[in-house]
Amino acid sequence: MSRNGRARRTPDCTAAGSRPRSRSRYERAERADGHERTEGRDRHRADGGQAFVIGVLTGAADFERARTWGLSDAPDHEQYLRETAELLADARRRFDTVRARMFHPQDFADFCLLHGLDPAEQAARDRYLVNPPLQTQLLAYQGEELVGDFVPRLVRARENGLTLRHADLLLDGGLYGERDEVVAAAYERGAEVFRRMLLGAGSGVYELRLAVDAPGGRLGAAARVLQWEDGVVRINDEDLELLCAVLCTGLARELPGLAVLHGAQGSAASCGEYRPTAWAWASEGRVWAPAGGPVRLDGVAAEPGYRLETVC
Repeated sequence: MSRNGRARRTPDCTAAGSRPRSRSRYERAERADGHERTEGRDRHRADGGQAFVIGVLTGAADFERARTWGLSDAPDHEQYLRETAELLADARRRFDTVRARMFHPQDFADFCLLHGLDPAEQAARDRYLVNPPLQTQLLAYQGEELVGDFVPRLVRARENGLTLRHADLLLDGGLYGERDEVVAAAYERGAEVFRRMLLGAGSGVYELRLAVDAPGGRLGAAARVLQWEDGVVRINDEDLELLCAVLCTGLARELPGLAVLHGAQGSAASCGEYRPTAWAWASEGRVWAPAGGPVRLDGVAAEPGYRLETVC
């Protein structure tokens, strides 16, 4: 029982269980190959490939809109998040892999309309959560604080996933399918551009903002980066994937772009001295070079950056 005397019910926007019929909250799991199968919570595959997948209503407005589908009987979004955090913690003890994605009501409604599904049915939610074209929105959950850390990452992962799909379309499926020589070379060049930007900046705490003008709308990416004195870089995997994909698309399709790296340069090893910095680079489509003058990207002002070819 919950604190207010209600019988607790597991949030239903999950591919790891329909509304509880008995003691088990985990009746459906995703196989490692992306398909679904029914499985008791205490049974495991011999190859250890069992995974738990859940969708999270990240905002109060989304929670209210989803009430009509019966996803949760929590009285409010705060209680819903507390119950979801408990569910995730329990899933980590029982499943080999726990993954989550933002459960976006409009995306879900559009998905159900496209496939002729009833959004109130658990099967519709299962199909939505493990839909192959949306796999880029899934994040591995490793015990992070749900509200302060993981929920914002889920929101960004949805946005990143939409951008990745756009980029993949521009590359004719070459981002996640078989890459031709042009795309493969562009991906390597893009990764090298990013590496040189960071190497030239040195240790510090930065944010990289990237924008590439593309057919169908701008491709944008942003990532927070922590770089230590020894060159070790800390960046979320999903943000790194997006940055490299946008750089690759711009170079492969010769699209103009702008990048701004800003933050605090320095480290604790230098007596805690940090210097505010903001560098900008531009590309006409083939080469990234220092911007021709002061620029502003997403509200961040920056001066021309250093020449990347001089950074080894």
